[in-house]
Amino acid sequence: MKPITSAMSSLLLLLFVATASAQKKAFEDPGIPLVYNVENTGAHYHAPVFPDFDHLPILRPLPDPFRFMDGWRDTSFQSWERHRNEIKAAIEKYEIGPKPDCSDCTITASYVPPATSSAKGTLTVIVTRKGKSLTLTSGVYIPSGMGSGPFPALIAMTFFASASGPNYGFLPASVFSSRPVATVDFVHNQVAAYSFSSPSDHTKDPFYQLYPELCAGTCTGTSNSGEYAAWAWGVSRLIDGMEIASHQAVNPLPVDMSHLAVTGCSYAGKMALFAGAFDERIALTIAQENGGGGAPAWRVSREIEPQGSVEDVDDTDYDWFAGTMKQFAGDNVYKLPADHHELMAMIAPRALLETGNTDYYWLSNRSNYISARATQRIYNMLGIGDRFGFYIDGGHVHCGTLPAEAPSIAAFVDRFMLGKAVSTSVEVNPFPTLDYSRWTWWWGRSPLAYFPDNWNTGGSVVMSLHPGWDLLWINSENPVQAGYQFSIPGEHPAATASLTGGNVQMDVLCLDGSSYTLTVPLPAGQSWSIPANSSEWVPGKGVYQGSATAPGCGNMGLPGILVDAYLSALGTSAGVGNPPSAPGFTTSDTADPLRVRFSCSANGDTVQSRPLTVNFQQ
Repeated sequence: MKPITSAMSSLLLLLFVATASAQKKAFEDPGIPLVYNVENTGAHYHAPVFPDFDHLPILRPLPDPFRFMDGWRDTSFQSWERHRNEIKAAIEKYEIGPKPDCSDCTITASYVPPATSSAKGTLTVIVTRKGKSLTLTSGVYIPSGMGSGPFPALIAMTFFASASGPNYGFLPASVFSSRPVATVDFVHNQVAAYSFSSPSDHTKDPFYQLYPELCAGTCTGTSNSGEYAAWAWGVSRLIDGMEIASHQAVNPLPVDMSHLAVTGCSYAGKMALFAGAFDERIALTIAQENGGGGAPAWRVSREIEPQGSVEDVDDTDYDWFAGTMKQFAGDNVYKLPADHHELMAMIAPRALLETGNTDYYWLSNRSNYISARATQRIYNMLGIGDRFGFYIDGGHVHCGTLPAEAPSIAAFVDRFMLGKAVSTSVEVNPFPTLDYSRWTWWWGRSPLAYFPDNWNTGGSVVMSLHPGWDLLWINSENPVQAGYQFSIPGEHPAATASLTGGNVQMDVLCLDGSSYTLTVPLPAGQSWSIPANSSEWVPGKGVYQGSATAPGCGNMGLPGILVDAYLSALGTSAGVGNPPSAPGFTTSDTADPLRVRFSCSANGDTVQSRPLTVNFQQ
């Protein structure tokens, strides 16, 4: 992550809301396990056949996690494992690359207990494949004076294993100091090295020595598996080793393998999230302030944030992801078959607590919140709503926690690591009026994914055209135009209105079944005069501020049909990690409603949106 501080942190603290209304489920969920004893209970499900990139459908709202690739929708818990494995297959194919199952590996492990009560024991895991070996060496902290175990264990993502003391990651020590919880280091550089610049050469990293066919970084060609696939694989191998060592004849590892948790923050928060999602032996995942590529949904960050302000597909570390990820940059992000509400939901029915930090805009906290609400809806639908929680606050450094957060963390630890019957209804956030439901509104309502309304907050707008029966044909290599108009109804003074940070995105369905998005940039800085008391639209009919050339469909240059178009007005970017310096729409007359509409034109035909009144108050 790239931390950018905000002076508004103290004010944001006053806005946090914490309710339990959406978490409706009780503690007892008969028949729904809290954890499993194998890495992937649905390994027998075959991955669906995915279309090639050109034929992936454009999906603007969040994908419905209960809809199978064949179109059938099933919300029952009995079908969830199949859903989970379809999501897993999509994330592996398009985002991180394959996470090998190690079925062709040989794994050995041994545990050496600490020499003194203040020291740490050592767990050594050796993974051998095709004559190459990888060694994981983890410090193991065993709580003293709290019995002989076995103890639940927290696996912390870390650079280095410390010689003494517990490793709680960035979680508050106050939560664990009085609780009988062991800790085990996952030293990620023993699998694949964290790089401070991208792209980097990972050919000598242990994981890619074992799996040269999945080579990353500057290997020949693009990587087939990124580092998040490698690191998730490494956590699974560590758990394999813990299982072996817990049964060794002398001094067995005193860890309760049915009560494992993983944690990490920032890039390591993503690491913990992928680890928890891809290994069902992990009972609890606590992913802190993980930003884009973690909890925030890729398509939501693209939809509502100015380019370059938050971590999105265009602005992430490509060492972490597979080479296939790059094709989803820009407006191609809406072709991703799965998004990160589904990555989080892969942890279900196991427990997940994820956090955000509003002092760091780069973390895309609004997208995090929207994605969290979508994940919450999935957990609720499965009847396990109180196994998921989110805590988005501010007023502290990146990866820090305030005392107010400790009880929520403690509740998840008590229930899912120690088996206590405590409440885990946690949904703290600073967004009491944010419209999050529009991204999931279509789930179960229609096989066609669309938004029921427009994004319209504080002068930043994303509005849809919805052409309906007014077909607009887009021919190969032909010019396409787009433009917008302003109007102020009723009596009003003379005014000006302008748009900055705007474009029109046209989603086109081709006759060969492929699809693409044509983005028409709109110039910034143009100001339009609206005469006093005039309700006419300005500029006049037939004025278009932007144009682009359609790429055409497939090798034959077939025409396509405009499915929908979106006027995006997100404002002026103030740089990485900063909120926009100005909204998308501005007007000199803020006392009267400013209406806007836009239109698209091709081959002499035009389609036009309905008017929208810009909301400057929210």
